[in-house]
Amino acid sequence: MTVRAWAELLRISALFTVPGDALAGAAAVGRRPDRSTALAMGASLCLYEAGMALNDWADRDEDAVDRPHRPIPSGRITPRAALTAACALTGAGLALAARAGRPALTVATGLAATVWAYDLRLKHTPAGPAAMAAARGLDVLLGATATGAGPAPAPAGARAALPAAALLGAHTYAVTTVSRHEAQGGSATAPLAALASVVAVGGAVVRERRAQDANAPAGRLLLTALTGAYLRTTARPLTHAALNPSPPLTQRAVGSGIRAMIPLQAALAARAGAAGSALAVMGLVPLARALSRKVSPT
Repeated sequence: MTVRAWAELLRISALFTVPGDALAGAAAVGRRPDRSTALAMGASLCLYEAGMALNDWADRDEDAVDRPHRPIPSGRITPRAALTAACALTGAGLALAARAGRPALTVATGLAATVWAYDLRLKHTPAGPAAMAAARGLDVLLGATATGAGPAPAPAGARAALPAAALLGAHTYAVTTVSRHEAQGGSATAPLAALASVVAVGGAVVRERRAQDANAPAGRLLLTALTGAYLRTTARPLTHAALNPSPPLTQRAVGSGIRAMIPLQAALAARAGAAGSALAVMGLVPLARALSRKVSPT
Protein backbone atom coordinates (compact mmCIF):
# COMPACT_ATOMS: atom_id res chain seq x y z
CA MET A 1 0.00 0.00 0.00
CA THR A 2 2.85 2.41 0.79
CA VAL A 3 4.51 1.77 -2.57
CA ARG A 4 1.20 2.35 -4.33
CA ALA A 5 0.63 5.57 -2.41
CA TRP A 6 4.03 6.96 -3.34
CA ALA A 7 3.50 5.94 -6.95
CA GLU A 8 0.27 7.95 -6.96
CA LEU A 9 1.82 10.93 -5.19
CA LEU A 10 4.73 11.09 -7.62
CA ARG A 11 2.60 10.34 -10.72
CA ILE A 12 5.15 7.79 -11.87
CA SER A 13 3.27 7.14 -15.12
CA ALA A 14 4.07 10.73 -16.13
CA LEU A 15 7.81 10.21 -15.57
CA PHE A 16 8.19 8.93 -19.11
CA THR A 17 7.37 12.40 -20.43
CA VAL A 18 10.55 13.82 -18.89
CA PRO A 19 13.66 12.23 -20.54
CA GLY A 20 12.62 13.41 -24.00
CA ASP A 21 13.08 17.04 -22.96
CA ALA A 22 16.84 16.62 -22.59
CA LEU A 23 17.12 14.63 -25.82
CA ALA A 24 15.10 17.20 -27.74
CA GLY A 25 17.28 19.97 -26.30
CA ALA A 26 20.50 18.17 -27.24
CA ALA A 27 19.20 17.48 -30.75
CA ALA A 28 18.13 21.09 -31.22
CA VAL A 29 21.71 22.30 -30.74
CA GLY A 30 23.15 19.58 -32.98
CA ARG A 31 24.80 17.53 -30.23
CA ARG A 32 24.88 13.80 -29.62
CA PRO A 33 23.63 12.71 -26.18
CA ASP A 34 26.47 12.07 -23.75
CA ARG A 35 27.07 11.53 -20.04
CA SER A 36 26.05 15.08 -19.25
CA THR A 37 22.78 14.55 -21.11
CA ALA A 38 22.11 11.59 -18.82
CA LEU A 39 22.85 13.78 -15.81
CA ALA A 40 20.41 16.37 -17.14
CA MET A 41 17.77 13.64 -17.48
CA GLY A 42 18.37 12.57 -13.90
CA ALA A 43 18.11 16.16 -12.71
CA SER A 44 14.89 16.64 -14.68
CA LEU A 45 13.35 13.49 -13.23
CA CYS A 46 14.19 14.55 -9.68
CA LEU A 47 12.84 18.07 -10.13
CA TYR A 48 9.69 16.78 -11.83
CA GLU A 49 9.00 14.40 -8.96
CA ALA A 50 9.76 17.16 -6.46
CA GLY A 51 7.05 19.19 -8.13
CA MET A 52 4.57 16.33 -7.89
CA ALA A 53 5.18 15.83 -4.16
CA LEU A 54 5.10 19.56 -3.46
CA ASN A 55 1.93 19.96 -5.50
CA ASP A 56 0.02 17.48 -3.37
CA TRP A 57 1.44 18.96 -0.17
CA ALA A 58 0.30 22.43 -1.19
CA ASP A 59 -3.13 21.20 -2.34
CA ARG A 60 -3.83 18.88 0.57
CA ASP A 61 -6.78 20.90 1.90
CA GLU A 62 -8.33 21.32 -1.54
CA ASP A 63 -7.81 17.63 -2.32
CA ALA A 64 -9.54 16.69 0.91
CA VAL A 65 -12.71 18.07 -0.68
CA ASP A 66 -12.28 17.36 -4.40
CA ARG A 67 -10.01 14.29 -4.33
CA PRO A 68 -10.18 12.61 -0.94
CA HIS A 69 -8.68 9.45 -2.46
CA ARG A 70 -5.31 11.16 -3.05
CA PRO A 71 -2.44 9.86 -0.86
CA ILE A 72 -2.27 12.79 1.58
CA PRO A 73 -5.98 13.40 2.34
CA SER A 74 -6.58 9.66 2.51
CA GLY A 75 -3.91 9.41 5.21
CA ARG A 76 -1.63 7.03 3.30
CA ILE A 77 1.19 9.60 3.20
CA THR A 78 1.71 12.34 5.76
CA PRO A 79 2.10 15.97 4.68
CA ARG A 80 5.51 16.06 6.38
CA ALA A 81 6.72 13.06 4.36
CA ALA A 82 5.55 14.64 1.11
CA LEU A 83 7.29 17.95 1.87
CA THR A 84 10.47 16.15 2.92
CA ALA A 85 10.44 14.22 -0.34
CA ALA A 86 9.99 17.44 -2.33
CA CYS A 87 12.99 19.03 -0.60
CA ALA A 88 15.18 15.95 -0.98
CA LEU A 89 14.32 15.50 -4.66
CA THR A 90 15.00 19.17 -5.35
CA GLY A 91 18.42 18.87 -3.74
CA ALA A 92 19.19 15.70 -5.69
CA GLY A 93 18.15 17.34 -8.94
CA LEU A 94 20.39 20.35 -8.39
CA ALA A 95 23.30 18.10 -7.38
CA LEU A 96 23.00 16.10 -10.61
CA ALA A 97 22.77 19.28 -12.66
CA ALA A 98 25.91 20.62 -10.95
CA ARG A 99 27.80 17.55 -12.12
CA ALA A 100 26.77 18.39 -15.69
CA GLY A 101 28.41 21.82 -15.47
CA ARG A 102 27.75 25.36 -14.32
CA PRO A 103 25.45 26.32 -17.24
CA ALA A 104 23.28 23.28 -16.55
CA LEU A 105 23.16 24.13 -12.84
CA THR A 106 22.09 27.68 -13.68
CA VAL A 107 19.20 26.43 -15.80
CA ALA A 108 18.26 23.77 -13.25
CA THR A 109 18.16 26.38 -10.49
CA GLY A 110 15.74 28.45 -12.54
CA LEU A 111 13.70 25.32 -13.22
CA ALA A 112 13.55 24.41 -9.53
CA ALA A 113 12.54 27.96 -8.60
CA THR A 114 9.78 27.88 -11.22
CA VAL A 115 8.46 24.55 -9.94
CA TRP A 116 8.33 25.75 -6.34
CA ALA A 117 6.80 29.09 -7.31
CA TYR A 118 4.10 27.33 -9.31
CA ASP A 119 3.14 24.88 -6.58
CA LEU A 120 3.24 27.37 -3.70
CA ARG A 121 2.06 30.64 -5.26
CA LEU A 122 1.15 30.62 -8.94
CA LYS A 123 -0.92 27.49 -9.53
CA HIS A 124 -4.29 29.11 -8.85
CA THR A 125 -3.45 32.46 -10.45
CA PRO A 126 -3.63 33.55 -14.11
CA ALA A 127 0.15 33.07 -14.26
CA GLY A 128 -0.13 29.36 -13.48
CA PRO A 129 -0.20 27.96 -17.03
CA ALA A 130 2.65 30.26 -18.06
CA ALA A 131 4.74 29.03 -15.14
CA MET A 132 4.16 25.42 -16.15
CA ALA A 133 5.06 26.24 -19.75
CA ALA A 134 8.24 27.96 -18.57
CA ALA A 135 9.20 24.91 -16.51
CA ARG A 136 8.88 22.58 -19.48
CA GLY A 137 10.82 24.98 -21.69
CA LEU A 138 13.59 25.25 -19.11
CA ASP A 139 13.78 21.47 -19.01
CA VAL A 140 14.53 21.44 -22.73
CA LEU A 141 17.20 24.10 -22.23
CA LEU A 142 18.68 22.02 -19.42
CA GLY A 143 19.38 19.24 -21.90
CA ALA A 144 20.78 21.72 -24.40
CA THR A 145 23.17 23.35 -21.94
CA ALA A 146 24.26 20.10 -20.30
CA THR A 147 25.18 18.24 -23.47
CA GLY A 148 28.79 19.15 -24.19
CA ALA A 149 29.74 17.42 -27.43
CA GLY A 150 29.00 20.31 -29.74
CA PRO A 151 31.35 23.01 -31.03
CA ALA A 152 29.42 25.97 -29.63
CA PRO A 153 29.77 27.14 -26.04
CA ALA A 154 26.81 26.05 -23.93
CA PRO A 155 25.08 29.44 -23.46
CA ALA A 156 25.39 30.33 -27.17
CA GLY A 157 24.41 26.86 -28.33
CA ALA A 158 21.36 26.80 -26.06
CA ARG A 159 19.81 29.62 -28.07
CA ALA A 160 19.27 27.14 -30.88
CA ALA A 161 17.03 25.12 -28.54
CA LEU A 162 14.66 28.02 -27.87
CA PRO A 163 12.20 27.10 -30.68
CA ALA A 164 11.90 23.53 -29.38
CA ALA A 165 11.50 24.83 -25.83
CA ALA A 166 8.81 27.24 -26.99
CA LEU A 167 6.81 24.52 -28.77
CA LEU A 168 6.88 22.19 -25.78
CA GLY A 169 6.01 25.15 -23.59
CA ALA A 170 3.02 26.02 -25.80
CA HIS A 171 1.72 22.47 -25.54
CA THR A 172 2.20 22.51 -21.77
CA TYR A 173 0.35 25.81 -21.49
CA ALA A 174 -2.61 24.37 -23.39
CA VAL A 175 -2.81 21.20 -21.28
CA THR A 176 -2.46 23.17 -18.04
CA THR A 177 -5.40 25.42 -18.90
CA VAL A 178 -7.55 22.31 -19.36
CA SER A 179 -6.27 20.73 -16.13
CA ARG A 180 -7.70 23.61 -14.13
CA HIS A 181 -11.18 22.22 -14.81
CA GLU A 182 -10.49 18.50 -14.38
CA ALA A 183 -11.99 18.24 -10.89
CA GLN A 184 -15.27 20.05 -11.60
CA GLY A 185 -15.46 20.03 -15.41
CA GLY A 186 -17.91 22.42 -17.06
CA SER A 187 -15.57 24.28 -19.43
CA ALA A 188 -15.78 23.66 -23.18
CA THR A 189 -13.72 26.75 -23.95
CA ALA A 190 -10.46 25.43 -22.47
CA PRO A 191 -10.45 22.14 -24.44
CA LEU A 192 -11.34 23.98 -27.67
CA ALA A 193 -8.55 26.50 -27.15
CA ALA A 194 -6.14 23.69 -26.29
CA LEU A 195 -7.16 21.79 -29.43
CA ALA A 196 -6.39 24.83 -31.56
CA SER A 197 -3.01 25.18 -29.83
CA VAL A 198 -2.17 21.52 -30.38
CA VAL A 199 -2.92 21.78 -34.10
CA ALA A 200 -0.80 24.93 -34.33
CA VAL A 201 2.09 23.24 -32.52
CA GLY A 202 1.91 20.23 -34.82
CA GLY A 203 1.93 22.47 -37.86
CA ALA A 204 4.91 24.42 -36.56
CA VAL A 205 6.90 21.24 -35.93
CA VAL A 206 6.42 20.05 -39.51
CA ARG A 207 7.12 23.43 -41.11
CA GLU A 208 10.28 24.36 -39.21
CA ARG A 209 12.48 21.32 -39.71
CA ARG A 210 16.17 21.83 -40.29
CA ALA A 211 17.33 22.71 -43.77
CA GLN A 212 19.75 19.78 -43.97
CA ASP A 213 16.91 17.35 -43.36
CA ALA A 214 14.38 19.09 -45.58
CA ASN A 215 15.24 17.08 -48.68
CA ALA A 216 15.65 13.69 -46.99
CA PRO A 217 12.55 11.56 -47.69
CA ALA A 218 13.19 9.27 -44.72
CA GLY A 219 13.53 12.23 -42.40
CA ARG A 220 10.34 13.81 -43.71
CA LEU A 221 8.47 10.54 -43.35
CA LEU A 222 9.63 10.04 -39.76
CA LEU A 223 8.80 13.61 -38.83
CA THR A 224 5.33 13.35 -40.38
CA ALA A 225 4.63 10.05 -38.60
CA LEU A 226 5.73 11.38 -35.22
CA THR A 227 3.76 14.59 -35.61
CA GLY A 228 0.73 12.52 -36.56
CA ALA A 229 1.20 10.41 -33.44
CA TYR A 230 1.31 13.59 -31.36
CA LEU A 231 -1.92 14.89 -32.86
CA ARG A 232 -3.69 11.53 -32.57
CA THR A 233 -2.74 11.20 -28.91
CA THR A 234 -4.21 14.50 -27.83
CA ALA A 235 -6.71 15.79 -30.43
CA ARG A 236 -9.49 13.24 -29.96
CA PRO A 237 -9.62 13.42 -26.13
CA LEU A 238 -9.67 17.22 -26.30
CA THR A 239 -12.52 17.08 -28.80
CA HIS A 240 -14.48 14.76 -26.52
CA ALA A 241 -13.86 17.06 -23.55
CA ALA A 242 -15.05 20.05 -25.56
CA LEU A 243 -18.26 18.26 -26.58
CA ASN A 244 -18.88 16.96 -23.05
CA PRO A 245 -16.80 18.83 -20.46
CA SER A 246 -17.46 16.39 -17.65
CA PRO A 247 -14.74 15.69 -15.07
CA PRO A 248 -13.94 12.17 -16.40
CA LEU A 249 -13.53 13.33 -20.01
CA THR A 250 -11.63 16.43 -18.95
CA GLN A 251 -9.26 14.30 -16.86
CA ARG A 252 -8.81 11.93 -19.80
CA ALA A 253 -7.94 14.86 -22.04
CA VAL A 254 -5.36 16.09 -19.52
CA GLY A 255 -3.82 12.63 -19.18
CA SER A 256 -3.61 12.25 -22.97
CA GLY A 257 -2.11 15.73 -23.22
CA ILE A 258 0.61 14.75 -20.77
CA ARG A 259 1.42 11.54 -22.65
CA ALA A 260 1.40 13.46 -25.95
CA MET A 261 4.57 15.22 -24.86
CA ILE A 262 6.47 12.02 -25.73
CA PRO A 263 5.68 11.98 -29.47
CA LEU A 264 6.10 15.76 -29.51
CA GLN A 265 9.60 15.45 -28.06
CA ALA A 266 10.35 12.70 -30.57
CA ALA A 267 9.10 14.87 -33.44
CA LEU A 268 11.29 17.76 -32.30
CA ALA A 269 14.31 15.46 -32.20
CA ALA A 270 13.49 14.13 -35.67
CA ARG A 271 13.06 17.68 -36.96
CA ALA A 272 16.61 18.38 -35.81
CA GLY A 273 17.90 15.31 -37.66
CA ALA A 274 18.35 13.11 -34.57
CA ALA A 275 16.39 10.06 -35.73
CA GLY A 276 18.01 7.80 -33.15
CA SER A 277 16.96 10.03 -30.28
CA ALA A 278 13.47 10.34 -31.76
CA LEU A 279 13.01 6.58 -31.91
CA ALA A 280 14.43 6.15 -28.41
CA VAL A 281 11.93 8.65 -27.04
CA MET A 282 9.05 6.93 -28.83
CA GLY A 283 10.07 3.68 -27.17
CA LEU A 284 8.73 5.20 -23.94
CA VAL A 285 5.17 5.45 -25.28
CA PRO A 286 4.02 1.87 -24.55
CA LEU A 287 5.55 2.06 -21.07
CA ALA A 288 3.75 5.31 -20.32
CA ARG A 289 0.47 3.97 -21.69
CA ALA A 290 0.67 0.73 -19.73
CA LEU A 291 1.56 2.42 -16.45
CA SER A 292 -1.08 5.11 -16.86
CA ARG A 293 -3.71 2.38 -16.68
CA LYS A 294 -2.52 1.62 -13.16
CA VAL A 295 -1.49 5.05 -11.88
CA SER A 296 -3.11 8.23 -13.17
CA PRO A 297 -0.69 10.85 -14.53
CA THR A 298 -2.91 13.66 -13.18
